[in-house]
Amino acid sequence: MRKINPHSLPEVNFSENGKVRYLHLGTPWVQGSMLIAKPYDIELEYVQRMMVGLLFLDPAAVTGGHAMQLGLGASTLTKFCYKKLNMTCTAIEINPGVLHACRGWFKLPPDDERLRVVLADAGQEIQKQEWLGTVDLLHVDLYDQEAALPVLDSVEFYDQCRNLLTEVGCMTVNLFGRASSYERSLEKIAQVFREDAVWDFKPTREGNTIVLAQRTPHRPEREAMQSQADSIEQQFGWPAGKWLKMFKPLAKF
Repeated sequence: MRKINPHSLPEVNFSENGKVRYLHLGTPWVQGSMLIAKPYDIELEYVQRMMVGLLFLDPAAVTGGHAMQLGLGASTLTKFCYKKLNMTCTAIEINPGVLHACRGWFKLPPDDERLRVVLADAGQEIQKQEWLGTVDLLHVDLYDQEAALPVLDSVEFYDQCRNLLTEVGCMTVNLFGRASSYERSLEKIAQVFREDAVWDFKPTREGNTIVLAQRTPHRPEREAMQSQADSIEQQFGWPAGKWLKMFKPLAKF
């Protein structure tokens, strides 16, 4: 396994603008955010969309399920799944400074029987036997301090991600960056998961495009998805009803 050299990792800092605190890796690029008065809510639009897997999971099975984040960021998804959904959560983060910041500035609770942060290279850690076939919601948001392109974005990596998922599990990926190619990344994901298991959003105004891939291709009825979206919107205040107009499968069943 690759050994982490703390001297090669970027510095971690934060800024505040009104009611929101932002995480940075030594640059102006935002790596995550938190509503200061509501630290367990999700503030950024693209991060809300990273939870689109809730459209496909049985609500009764979410509590007690397993959510995994590759890249801790400001710990927004980890905190939300842990506090709001009562899921078991595992986050894999390479930079100890990010974990220190999340615990000190972003209200990430300490590890316990339902929460574990692993300091490791995500590409290496997810190959361990203990994680295979255990994850119901997998969130992939791996960018360096320049946010130029995904740090891990190969067919081999997405194959390893698929191996993490339960039969009903799904992966969401944030595709963003000045030098990245959305089409090439999408092609790799579809190659691993098959086109009939892949869905994508239209990009946000900031350029984040969220892609979802299912371990087992499943196309809910329109009425069922609308009901799930209505429930999400009522519970969390996200515009989940509008998601259905912007979120489409790549291929027909």
